[in-house]
Amino acid sequence: MKFLLNFFYFFLALYLLVTILLYFFQNRIIFFPEKLSIDYRFSFGGDFEEIFLQPDANTTLHAPHFFVEKPKGVILYFHGNAGCLKDWGHVAEDFVKLDYDVLITDFRGYGKSRGAVSEKAFYEDAQAVYNFLLEKYDASQITIYGRSLGTGVAVDLASKNVAKQLILESPFSNFATLASSRYKIFPVKFLLKYQFESNLKLPKINHPIHILHGTNDEVIPYSNALQLKPILKNNSSFTAIENGGHNNLATFKIYWEKINSILK
Repeated sequence: MKFLLNFFYFFLALYLLVTILLYFFQNRIIFFPEKLSIDYRFSFGGDFEEIFLQPDANTTLHAPHFFVEKPKGVILYFHGNAGCLKDWGHVAEDFVKLDYDVLITDFRGYGKSRGAVSEKAFYEDAQAVYNFLLEKYDASQITIYGRSLGTGVAVDLASKNVAKQLILESPFSNFATLASSRYKIFPVKFLLKYQFESNLKLPKINHPIHILHGTNDEVIPYSNALQLKPILKNNSSFTAIENGGHNNLATFKIYWEKINSILK
């Protein structure tokens, strides 16, 4: 009996220790940024200009701005969790081929962007790059595009501003639900500093919303994204890409068929 009691106390102490570590080190658990020196030179194709914005004295946002001769509009792109624009920037080349200008930004702490990370900071930075685009484009020309982690940022921005449309690639319903499915024995909803409640913000959006998600997504389960489908209004769409994973949707014909129909 004493052995069982000691084992229980040991397990409880270990559980509390891991819970504390999850809370204080969650930034390292959630985000996987790659940092770049300011003088790093990119090898992107096409015409682009490196933009540096300063929302406040302690923050610098880096965003390559890609141009075409006669753009149909502009895509404001928020990328996924890992890496930085050294890898993600090439995504813009595909949309440039569809005759769209593209502004793609690194989050704080990623690439050449600098600043302290928080959910509020993500949203403020998204607003800053949106405001930059408003100086050059009408709001009706702006397509907001989010991928994976970037969908939480894109949804918040779209819920507060006018845009042509919102495109979400591999989105999640909200961070708490997603994290709870991975850390089932921990009180994740109480530990998380990040909520990214897309399910609560999508109903506030009046412009079209288009969701694309792979049925075999190994990072954000298809079932999680499916929770967003009933929220969509009549001018929106949900495209399931059979056998699609988290990082390979662009290799499927149906993905480009849908993207082309949206951006025609």
